[in-house]
Amino acid sequence: MKTNLTHVHPNAKIAPNVTIDPFTTIHNNVEIGEHTWIGSNVTIMEGARIGAHCKIFPGAVIAAIPQDLKFKGEDSLALIGDYSVIRECVTINRGTAVSGKTEVGAHCLIMAYSHIAHDCNIGNYCIFSNNTTLAGHINIGNYVVFSGLTAIQQFCQIGDFAYVAGGALVRKDIPPFAKVARDPLVFLGINAVGMERNGVSASRIEQVDEVYRILFKRKLHLSQAIEVVKKEVGTSADRNQILDFIEKSTLGIVRGYGQKS
Repeated sequence: MKTNLTHVHPNAKIAPNVTIDPFTTIHNNVEIGEHTWIGSNVTIMEGARIGAHCKIFPGAVIAAIPQDLKFKGEDSLALIGDYSVIRECVTINRGTAVSGKTEVGAHCLIMAYSHIAHDCNIGNYCIFSNNTTLAGHINIGNYVVFSGLTAIQQFCQIGDFAYVAGGALVRKDIPPFAKVARDPLVFLGINAVGMERNGVSASRIEQVDEVYRILFKRKLHLSQAIEVVKKEVGTSADRNQILDFIEKSTLGIVRGYGQKS
């Protein structure tokens, strides 16, 4: 005799062509988009909004309440964009009253045992390798890659196309296009490989590299280096994005060896 021990709350909004494997629990106030697959032993709790064509692997817990003593039971969400893959035993907490949501964008790959805490906002096409751990209130851009065993402090900002090497402890903001590694974390260059793989032109990569040569190689104070970039590098969306990110940073940015703040 076959028995499906899956439990789906009658008020959950599940697209008709979603596949839900046995031993999974889906709570009230959940929405799941079409062609999504939910594996065995998954728990999807109140406030989850899962897009279309996603894959949620066994052991994942989506939209559990925040691990935050300030949380008072307020309504909030955990959003996962279309075509994202959530691997085994990933935990994604919903938001608090601060932002009302935790969000993972579209086409992301979140590998096994990663944790995404409350009020984090993650862009599209990001890759979190195994055991990547985010504290609360972290903002991450698009096309960001974390190698395994990366831990990120609360309130960090990480720009588009950043690459973080394995075992990193991230306590500062990481500007767009930067490749960082070692302990303590330092800038090693730009993420040219990641940019090339995602269709960024050679001319754009060259200009980004020019910006960072000024910021990290000339041994200037950061404020001086920013002024030099504005004078010597032609204006562009990428140049402006880098400078805007740095000027708005509240934690300070990752620097190179021996650099002045």
